[in-house]
Amino acid sequence: MSFVRRLVNAVPIAALVLLGVVVFNATVDATHAEQSTRDAAPAGTKLIAEGRQIFRDDTFGDEAFWGGTLQLHRAIAGSKLGGVGPGVSPKTALAVGLKVDATRVPAKVAEGIKSGKVDLDDPATTVALLKLNAVVGVKGHVDGSGRLTSLGITCALCHSTVDDSFAAGIGKRLDGWPNRDLNVGAIVSLSPNLKPVADLLGVDEATVRKVLASWGPGKFDAELFMDGKGLRPDGKTAATLIPPAYGLAGVNLHTFTGWGSVPYWNAFVANLEMHGQGNFTDSRLDDAAQFPIAARNRFGHTRHTPDLISSKLPALHAYQLSLAAPRPPRGSFDASAAARGKRLFDGKAKCAGCHMAPTFSEPGWNLHEPSEICTDSFQADRSPTHRYRTTPLRGAFAHAKGGYYHDGRFATLGAVVAHYDSCLKLGLGAGEQSDLVQYLKSL
Repeated sequence: MSFVRRLVNAVPIAALVLLGVVVFNATVDATHAEQSTRDAAPAGTKLIAEGRQIFRDDTFGDEAFWGGTLQLHRAIAGSKLGGVGPGVSPKTALAVGLKVDATRVPAKVAEGIKSGKVDLDDPATTVALLKLNAVVGVKGHVDGSGRLTSLGITCALCHSTVDDSFAAGIGKRLDGWPNRDLNVGAIVSLSPNLKPVADLLGVDEATVRKVLASWGPGKFDAELFMDGKGLRPDGKTAATLIPPAYGLAGVNLHTFTGWGSVPYWNAFVANLEMHGQGNFTDSRLDDAAQFPIAARNRFGHTRHTPDLISSKLPALHAYQLSLAAPRPPRGSFDASAAARGKRLFDGKAKCAGCHMAPTFSEPGWNLHEPSEICTDSFQADRSPTHRYRTTPLRGAFAHAKGGYYHDGRFATLGAVVAHYDSCLKLGLGAGEQSDLVQYLKSL
């Protein structure tokens, strides 16, 4: 019997994750250690602890879609394990941005990886990792014979990453951090049966795969199933960056365009994006002109019995609000320049007029017309608000990958500052702009 097969049948199987086990003995960087402390401390209350479990492990019954309808688990397993195609190896899974929770990998398995006895090119190892529940945000159902029978996803898939303390993609969890490596489109494209998605959108499967391929790492299009707009007018993807789920305590409207509160968006995503089994109401989606697909399918009046989502929203909300924005690592910004930048932020640069401490968003109605910020209205007009939200700024360093703004159009904070200097005619010199960037990095 092969080593991998013995792992699958004996030791909690894990290949990808196995790498992460070594993290147990690794030293975590100061920022990541602090995040772990912040994550653990609030979990002392029953509601927050329950919310953490829901955030990390609850699929809300979405296996009916990802496993039952799309049959994604068959593509992951591969034909040799009763599925279809070549299967997905741990190396492939890491390459599309999936993460491995090192704390869920047994030490003996880690030793197997270090010694080279675990095959990270074998889909059987991926199945083993799923059986260990070590793949962040993915819940695999493995039967007694080691066969992957279904699959679901959790909130953590998009809104958690790991600290890479063992290797890239493997380490301790960082809940609330956006996974800007995750290529959702590439993963969904593996599904053997995309016809239901094509039928819903009213296009052929080739078009669906083209749209999914356009997303790239760190992006997802939550509005696609509402309005069917896969591309912007300029031909680029309509997908937006996966946002952070930390630092939301005290922030009013959520998402880049302020669709609703945090619990509203949790219900929206759990029902309409994750495809869980629950109840959801929003009559704004009945607008056939703006949301033709949602209106036609009555998505604003979703009902399931039993409802596997609604009762979990309070605890999920509590956990998310407990996730403080991470502090920047030591040495990652110039403290003297940041002090000068703060004075500019509060004064000449006018940033604090909207980005008000301590949330660095706005109390109350934190939305603005696109013209106020010299930005096109495409994404705003896909939202019921037709506006853009004042984004909270704390922890900006943790979601720098992929760029800034809703679609990553600005590669750096410097480009963001330059945009507002031009838009608002601030007259900031190069040195002042640089100081302002250092302050933003310090938040």
